[in-house]
Amino acid sequence: MSKIVVISGHPNLEASYTNKVILDQLEQQLESVDVRRLDTLYPDYQIDVEVEQKALLEAQVVIFQFPFYWYSVPALLKKWIDDVFSFNFAYGPEGDKLKGKDFIISTTIGGPAESYNPLGYNHFTVEQMLHPLQQLAYLAGMNYHQPVYTNGMVYIPGVYNTQQGVEEKARDHAKRISQQVARLLESPEAKITALVKTWFEQMDKLEGDCGAFHPMLRNDVVITVPEGEFNGIAGFNDWYKMLRETFKPNSAHRLEQVVVNPKADEYYAEIRVRLTAETTQGEHINVLVNEEWKVDLASGEPRIVTYKVEPVVS
Repeated sequence: MSKIVVISGHPNLEASYTNKVILDQLEQQLESVDVRRLDTLYPDYQIDVEVEQKALLEAQVVIFQFPFYWYSVPALLKKWIDDVFSFNFAYGPEGDKLKGKDFIISTTIGGPAESYNPLGYNHFTVEQMLHPLQQLAYLAGMNYHQPVYTNGMVYIPGVYNTQQGVEEKARDHAKRISQQVARLLESPEAKITALVKTWFEQMDKLEGDCGAFHPMLRNDVVITVPEGEFNGIAGFNDWYKMLRETFKPNSAHRLEQVVVNPKADEYYAEIRVRLTAETTQGEHINVLVNEEWKVDLASGEPRIVTYKVEPVVS
């Protein structure tokens, strides 16, 4: 699983003096990154929607990297957005698949900074021109962050800038992205989201030894589930034993929503997860549940304090 996915919208990266450098730098500076070069993957503009949606689902941070073409994205990236941000995936009654993911716009701009203001020849700020992409993030329930952009990123031999100059700007641009990503992935919200994913990955396995869960729990954890209330690590062990007696290993928990909310000095995770599993009696089940976790970060790493499960009644 890649924590970061970068969607490169440049239609011809080999001809780029800046976007190519930025992508190369990001691959060197970031861990667990999936750089998707659309010009290489889809030169015919026939987007594999299922593959692209899977890449987004597996990431926490989504970055659009593109040159600023006529105050917008290149046609290839626009086609990708139209196809991939589809109904009931990115929006619509069931379109919450990207909710809670971090979204960063990273774009290279040819014109000088002074041209992007009411008195300049472009009349509007870069941020104003990016409003359609900002609204895209809002509609999909993504966390919109300050865009990263650099002006004067065009090199025309003998006419405008130098290759060395724009490549140096590109390296600085990549450094700024890497720093922003690092801040996001180290935030309390990111740590708790990672905890949620790890928890359910372990629950899918239902291994005989439940020790892997203990570091994720505070010693005084209270677990409230339809089967009753379980207190402390010993209580969790009893509940886990009950789960193993009820379900066969290799079930599937599909996270449909993870929202982390700070309240005073505490954090609460609101989780919606769908469980498909087979019981030890051979019954196949498919159930949707809401969960609320209270999480403690006092030790630096998140630990669950309260764990509540409530099945969704249709």
